[in-house]
Amino acid sequence: MSNLLIENDNRIIEEYCNGDSELAATSFVRKYEKYVFSIALRYLNNFEDADEASQDVFLKALNNLHKFKKKSSIKTWLYRITVNHCNNVIRSKRFRFWSRTENNFTEYEKNIKSETPYQILENNCFEERFLLLLGTLPKKQREVFSLRYFDNLKYEEISKMLGTSVGGLKSNYYNATKKIATMLKKLKEKGEI
Repeated sequence: MSNLLIENDNRIIEEYCNGDSELAATSFVRKYEKYVFSIALRYLNNFEDADEASQDVFLKALNNLHKFKKKSSIKTWLYRITVNHCNNVIRSKRFRFWSRTENNFTEYEKNIKSETPYQILENNCFEERFLLLLGTLPKKQREVFSLRYFDNLKYEEISKMLGTSVGGLKSNYYNATKKIATMLKKLKEKGEI
């Protein structure tokens, strides 16, 4: 086996279960680490908690990779594991409100070398407000909006993940977008963004 990472999901599963599990595990984690982390961050709103949750999700996924039935995509399967794990974390910490506590997401996602300190501060402030507004949406709207906006998933894929009709998803996305736009407009009128 070469030192190159394995790209194909089926090969990753096959290699993990029957061959070079270390290389397959590394390929699996590298391929999906940003995806899992971004979901965990949206649910947990804390960089350290999301990082820890991501590690736990990959441990669970790798321990159960041999059970993956291929009835859905790996992304759908990982999404469910991540959401379930994050919900357990939230319950265990007894979080009552979805609030933004750290700005580390911006540093993780962006190459800060190309931005001035003022731009970084401005982006962090906007992102913090945006995530707080997102947190005020009903859970279903927030979930659909996040999967479309942040993960750029198609409605059909989201439908399989959430077990909801495409029409219902489009309605939730439209309502979420409308609410966020209205809230952002109010903040802009007040000079808060």
